[in-house]
Amino acid sequence: MLASRKIIERKPAWLNKKIDHKSISALGALLKDLSLNTVCQEASCPNISECFSRAQATFMILGNYCSRNCRFCGVKKGKPQEVDLDEPERVAKAVKRLNLRHTVITSVTRDDLPDGGASIFAQTIRAVRRENEQINIEVLIPDFKADRYALNEVVEAEPDIIGHNIETVPRLYPLVRPEADYQRSLDVLRIIKELNESIFTPFEVPATEFGGAVAPGALLRTGFTKSGLMLGLGEREEEVFCVLEDLRGVHCDLLSLGQYLCPSKSHFPVKEYIHPERFIYYQKEAKILGFRYVAAGPYVRSSYHAEDYLGN
Repeated sequence: MLASRKIIERKPAWLNKKIDHKSISALGALLKDLSLNTVCQEASCPNISECFSRAQATFMILGNYCSRNCRFCGVKKGKPQEVDLDEPERVAKAVKRLNLRHTVITSVTRDDLPDGGASIFAQTIRAVRRENEQINIEVLIPDFKADRYALNEVVEAEPDIIGHNIETVPRLYPLVRPEADYQRSLDVLRIIKELNESIFTPFEVPATEFGGAVAPGALLRTGFTKSGLMLGLGEREEEVFCVLEDLRGVHCDLLSLGQYLCPSKSHFPVKEYIHPERFIYYQKEAKILGFRYVAAGPYVRSSYHAEDYLGN
């Protein structure tokens, strides 16, 4: 049993990325100056050196203590802090200083707040948009308990992408996400699509994609939803495909598939290291299912190279 455990814990050759602390110091100083958190730092993302060296970060609003206890996540758990009402403006200042074309904003889960923090998401989106009307804004939201009012607050702020990660297959939710619910997460993505008349990204699409209801080449306004899965938690291939089909069933457009890496020995253990060729296989199959864009690979995370999902 112990020998088997050691084999599982030993990382394969394709997982050899190292964190260069020198490359993250400049952006780290800016974030400290503005008293901002990033999921890159709080969750110990392995891509932090690469992203910070490119002056890119995923801002994490609403504090750095999560009200839930997901066993895969490196973000601290505990009593959440008071809501910082000035935080939206500071995020906007950081985005402006970094001259970003695409920014990603996420948060801890705040079950202690009546709207789950949706109003702060909306304020942050609007603050960033005031600084730069041309920027692409992506939000990665918690489930807000699938409350339509809370979700509508975010939708009406008109981000370009609203993401909510499904994370894993239903069978593993009690082990990995005990306070989350698979169907509720699907409902979040479904409700966003139902409310998405206010969320849009303009782009040209053939009329055939919309049943010929508009003239060919017409400029349509549509909203993108995005989700992601971690692989290597013990899921089976057929379960992964069932999740992908469920995501397409709620018209999810964009997808990320990455390798789960255990943040510490106290977190849920890695059950399997997925070979890069299998990620390519999943990527091809997901595109066949109809996802507009799919990123898949050992180091893929939901906000890694996020600008690529819109072709920037």
